[in-house]
Amino acid sequence: MYKEEGDQVSDKSEQKLINNAVNGDSKAFEKLILPYEKKVYNIAMQMFKNEQDAYDASQEVLIKVYNNLDKFKFESAFSTWLHRLAMNTCIDEYRKRKRHLEHTTTMEVRVGLEDESITRQFIDHNLTPEQEVLKNETVLEVHDAMNQLKEDQKILIIYRDIYGYSYDEIAKILECNLGTTKSRISRARQALKDIIIKKREQTAS
Repeated sequence: MYKEEGDQVSDKSEQKLINNAVNGDSKAFEKLILPYEKKVYNIAMQMFKNEQDAYDASQEVLIKVYNNLDKFKFESAFSTWLHRLAMNTCIDEYRKRKRHLEHTTTMEVRVGLEDESITRQFIDHNLTPEQEVLKNETVLEVHDAMNQLKEDQKILIIYRDIYGYSYDEIAKILECNLGTTKSRISRARQALKDIIIKKREQTAS
């Protein structure tokens, strides 16, 4: 299970902060979102691979949290509700910006090549020059494939395989049952695999 970084407040303290923030206490809102700000930005950064777009998207998430906080009914964990907004916002903003996203050359992703996922870390400081070239080519290959995924598939791989959220946590964020969530993640991994294989076949031919 993924644990939020930062100084997580207790449930009772969080509830008090939410109530105070809804009543107009800006300091309470700042304290409420502090444990989540960096993680939301990091997720957006994995989605966009562009600092400005990631910043803009993460700020949009926080604005939505602020504007909709009075609608939070404590029916789920606050973190679940916030990440639901983050996931949906990143998908929406990514669709708007997709044609203008900049490319980068690093990626860490766990790719589901079989029924189970396998981890590809792309971090090894003891590689030969030949291995270093192959590693860099694979990093670019996976990165390019990630950018070709549908938005909702890409965000699932980011949550599950890059940041290690459990299936149960993601199911709660999606408001889906566990089986459906696992199927969606499996399809996202398979789609990533298919893109990589197709690219390799085109290169080889």
